[in-house]
Amino acid sequence: MTGRPARVLWLAKGLGRGGAEQLLVNCARHADRSHYAIEVAYVLPHKDALVPALAAAGVPVHCLGGPPGRRWPLRLRALLAERRYDLVHTHMPVPAVAARLLGGRRKLVHTEHNLWERYRLPTRWANALTYGRNDAVIAVSHAVAAGIGRRRPGEGWLTVVHHGPDLGDAPSGPAARRAARAELGLPEDALVIGTVGNLTAKKDQASLLAAFALLRREHPNSRLVLVGSGPLEQRLRQLAGEGVMFAGSRGDVPRLLPGWDVFCLSSRQEGLPVALMEAMTSGLPSVVTRVGGMPEVLDDGVEGRSVPPGDPARLALALGELAADPGLRERMGAAARERSKSFDVAGAQRAIERVYARVLAR
Repeated sequence: MTGRPARVLWLAKGLGRGGAEQLLVNCARHADRSHYAIEVAYVLPHKDALVPALAAAGVPVHCLGGPPGRRWPLRLRALLAERRYDLVHTHMPVPAVAARLLGGRRKLVHTEHNLWERYRLPTRWANALTYGRNDAVIAVSHAVAAGIGRRRPGEGWLTVVHHGPDLGDAPSGPAARRAARAELGLPEDALVIGTVGNLTAKKDQASLLAAFALLRREHPNSRLVLVGSGPLEQRLRQLAGEGVMFAGSRGDVPRLLPGWDVFCLSSRQEGLPVALMEAMTSGLPSVVTRVGGMPEVLDDGVEGRSVPPGDPARLALALGELAADPGLRERMGAAARERSKSFDVAGAQRAIERVYARVLAR
């Protein structure tokens, strides 16, 4: 490798607008190209929303062109042989298993974005059987790291890296607030609660809808905006009452955040959600469930409120507390913005590259 950047492949299942996928784009913008030549490969061709953003960041992207269980592992093996990567950095469990089995003597780094109990049983088994082939593992939160445990002994094998959002020159202030509300068709005087996430059981928007229905009894002028798409959309639309808007999958979330008063995540499982860090960086107070890495970045009563998962009544009480007190929202929002100064995407990428350097030096 002397005299040239190390060739690194980032391998993901898809490049849709999920939090883990967005981290790839954020990190790509801050990669040290003098030391690492980054490329990306992904499995599912229909999940390609972030391909243009990676291309704009100067990152070559390869589509392996098929769902798990078909011919994509053969395409991965051919890509590895053709491009002669020095290191493969995997980001989802199923492609990671394939890389561990097909990677040969290449160095392997894996980022764990979720708690293992989220995975299906066959995925957990395949993961466990091959996990020791990783030369290093990065966890997105201490909660995720605790779930991994010491599956392979060795100093420095497991590293926690808190990523951060890359909002760039995202708008803020009264003009941005008016523009965001106009974009979504929201009344100027409404109390707006927003959430961002795939419409899946893990995110548990059903509990949020139930909580919002309770909130509307005391605050009938409130609105709830759900940004995201997913398999439960039809069911969630059936559950939704008055004041709920389904905004679909959006690539302009930082532009919408100034139009909201409170951010909310009702998840049952999380690693460390990018959406929460974006909301805090935008100066929004948040109401979140006490799962995964969220308590690591949001202190209950300081930057927002945290409640147990799967409890719509507690969620409604926390939302009601913020809805009733503009001063509290302002104080918590200011604290969230201050806390967000520790969310450093450039620093996260430097930490990842230090892992690369240790692995490649062995």
